[in-house]
Amino acid sequence: MSTFTNPSADAKNGTTNRTMNGTMNGPRHGARHATTTEAARRPRLSGMTWLVWRQHRAAFWTIIAATVLCTAWIVYQRGQMMDFLDAYGFPAKNLDDAEKEFQPYANAFTSVTTGLTAIPVMLGVLLGAPLLAGDLENGTAKLIAAQSVSRDRWLATKLGLAGLVVVVSTVALSAVFTWWWNPVKTHSMEFDWTSRDFFNTTGPVPVALTLLSVFGGAAIGVALRRTLMAMVVTLGFTVALQAVWHYFTLSLGTIVTATSKPASPGSPVIFPDVPRTAHEIDSSYFTGVGKLIDLNTCANALTEHAAQLCMKKADIVGVSVDYIPMS
Repeated sequence: MSTFTNPSADAKNGTTNRTMNGTMNGPRHGARHATTTEAARRPRLSGMTWLVWRQHRAAFWTIIAATVLCTAWIVYQRGQMMDFLDAYGFPAKNLDDAEKEFQPYANAFTSVTTGLTAIPVMLGVLLGAPLLAGDLENGTAKLIAAQSVSRDRWLATKLGLAGLVVVVSTVALSAVFTWWWNPVKTHSMEFDWTSRDFFNTTGPVPVALTLLSVFGGAAIGVALRRTLMAMVVTLGFTVALQAVWHYFTLSLGTIVTATSKPASPGSPVIFPDVPRTAHEIDSSYFTGVGKLIDLNTCANALTEHAAQLCMKKADIVGVSVDYIPMS
């Protein structure tokens, strides 16, 4: 009997072992290998980068989502504008003659630029100020300093990841807005490129302003170590930064001088041609010896003959115009 039952038990155990090894161990190792390979292929954050992303993921994802939505809205608005321009006959027809018809598209520019110019202020207050102040206020900075990570690496990762998100979002918005504005920026008097609405939303300007606002807010947070107080002070800092920047913007431009062809004293003078989009700084008469005098020099003359005599007496031979080109 024992001879009969032992082989049966062994056979049963062998079948069980073979089944377990064949169906459980085999697929389990295969599944683990597949999972490991998939994880190795998929880029994942780790270390300090993962920690900083986890800390500020709500702000980062909000910025990314807002950038995507705003980009989609600008693409839609540009499509609407280009459909109108094609139907209108632009650029063969002057866009200034379609003032009423083009006004809705000009209003769309105004609404978008208002939001874009507020980005440095919002990110400075909502991202820059709490970036370091929050960790200093709640003690997270002390906990991180007690680990193997140095404070320099913690600071560099914080600022680097925040700066990367800011640069990506602002570069994308600046590029898509410039793409929207390019077809009409030199053809419509509705758009003054020197205004903060357009100058601060194109090219590298929005990127630089936003980075300065965010990093300035982070520095304020380090100094104050209180999140709410840092946000209030950063709000004042970013608003003042915008005002100061707008005041000095045009002083950074290269001034170009255009002069008319000299005429004989007392003869009518013709203003020189300047680009349509140029921002005029100053206009003056110039005399035969090259001296600049005010345009109102002979404005009080009652007759045209009296004005000619006045200009002849003042030795006025032409007009000089100082301007900043759009380029």
